[in-house]
Amino acid sequence: MTLEVEGLVVRIDGRTLVDGVSFAVPDGARLGLIGESGSGKSLTALAVLGLLPDGATAHGSIRWNGRELIGLPDRELARLRGDEIGMVFQEPQTALNPIRTVGRQIAESVRIHHDVGRAEARRVAVSEARRVRLPDPESLVRRYPHQLSGGQRQRVAIAMALACEPRLLIADEPTTALDVTIQAEILELLRGLVSDAGMSLVFITHDLAVLSQVATHGVVLEHGRVVEDGPVSRLLTAPAHPVTQGLLRDATATLWSPPAPTAGPESGATT
Repeated sequence: MTLEVEGLVVRIDGRTLVDGVSFAVPDGARLGLIGESGSGKSLTALAVLGLLPDGATAHGSIRWNGRELIGLPDRELARLRGDEIGMVFQEPQTALNPIRTVGRQIAESVRIHHDVGRAEARRVAVSEARRVRLPDPESLVRRYPHQLSGGQRQRVAIAMALACEPRLLIADEPTTALDVTIQAEILELLRGLVSDAGMSLVFITHDLAVLSQVATHGVVLEHGRVVEDGPVSRLLTAPAHPVTQGLLRDATATLWSPPAPTAGPESGATT
């Protein structure tokens, strides 16, 4: 299945925040939307899912496997979300329901789209928890979000998005709130899951170094417009637009920044 976005325009309260964005994600492709805060990358993803905020309007064309999504009734869009297109949001702490066990939340999409019973839903929840490498999944699915670490909550969010085996996964800065070590683990997990399932990926980030670890093609946005697109390998080695060049400088600075000083005599620590 292919996602085709053509001439997408998103307006909120008369302001144009996404202006003529176009890209395509063929079946099995891994594409990144990259740009600074306010560039329109998250709004583009929300438009694909039909989840734009109140007061926002979308124009242009968004086709999923040839089917036009703009103007599609909410009920029909809801059938696609979770079942054919999965979404991992930026902050799992707010995406997860604090008063429901993580197992129920992982299985919710399956129960909605495939009408399975409780026993089968629990089996799916445990299976998906194991798939995203959560420890002791049989026990963990009975816990609540506040009982998990940040990295574990993000794995739960990924499990929720994948429970119905979607053909496209949209991940909106899923590692931003995590420390570097956990971030690397989540990126490795996503890369492996997408590859193993043969699904397509749209990965949203402001970090070119992160993008290089999960996507093969990048679309660079600034103020709601595409300013450059191409293979990630070229964006890393020969960026043409000043925005991309700035993103590369930021990524290089991150990769080569010196480690923080450790406690000890040289840092002035006392015992």
